[in-house]
Amino acid sequence: MQALVIVAHGSHLNPDSSSPTQRHADTIRATGAFDEVKTGYWKEEPSLREVLRTVESDEVFVVPLFISEGYFTEQVIPRELRLDGWDVSEWDSDGLSADTATLTATDTGQVVHYCGPVGTHESMTDVLVRRAETVTGDPDVGEGFGFAVVGHGTERNENSAKAIEYHADRIREMDRFDEVRALYMDEEPEVDDVTDHFDSEDVVVVPLFIADGFHTQEDIPEDMGLTDDYRTGYDVPTVVDGHRIWYAGAVGTEGLMADVVLERAAEAGADVGAAVERVREQTRETPTAGD
Repeated sequence: MQALVIVAHGSHLNPDSSSPTQRHADTIRATGAFDEVKTGYWKEEPSLREVLRTVESDEVFVVPLFISEGYFTEQVIPRELRLDGWDVSEWDSDGLSADTATLTATDTGQVVHYCGPVGTHESMTDVLVRRAETVTGDPDVGEGFGFAVVGHGTERNENSAKAIEYHADRIREMDRFDEVRALYMDEEPEVDDVTDHFDSEDVVVVPLFIADGFHTQEDIPEDMGLTDDYRTGYDVPTVVDGHRIWYAGAVGTEGLMADVVLERAAEAGADVGAAVERVREQTRETPTAGD
């Protein structure tokens, strides 16, 4: 038997924080690729420390629903799962290339294939582009549009910016959008000045966040000038300084995220059969994880 465990941060304050994780788990569960599909959280139940005890399978594939490598993926999750002998060098990563480490959970004896975070996987680029398609309602969106990938940015974790730049570069290489920029909340170039960074009249803005919350629903819309008060809402698109801003919200709510989780597990050795193709087909028909 093989099981999939998707681990995420969760929140005591935002009851919707875990919704995308649960929806992606439901999508994967419906494919029948795994005997069990479970979710575990740092700030919600079931907790990271207990989640493996809810799994009957002897072989478990653990995929972190996090954007970048860092404190949580390198320290918190392995510690809470009690992965025997874990050392970050197991991944031999440059901050973007974490793949799989196979270890034993000391308290359950299960073989755990611990995967790198979804946010640094190359398939996340496709999810970002899909987000642009769904927010504009145009599967061919690109020509005449600028594209902003938005991250938090922090001096405490340089890998945070690496993931943003990585996907911005990959989208730029597609030569699909007229302009592509990586913007940040807490470092330069800042998303507050989004219109200063684009000549394109239309700009799609996609935050590289797992779930919608304080930053994506309140800070970013207000910072970009979409609204003076997030509680009053805003139009999509909203005209700001002569540009139409198509604000997409957190990329992690996009249904295609389930594909990235599956690909992480498959690369770690999981037998997923045709599940990847099925998820891509299904999420093409169902634009976002919340619909």
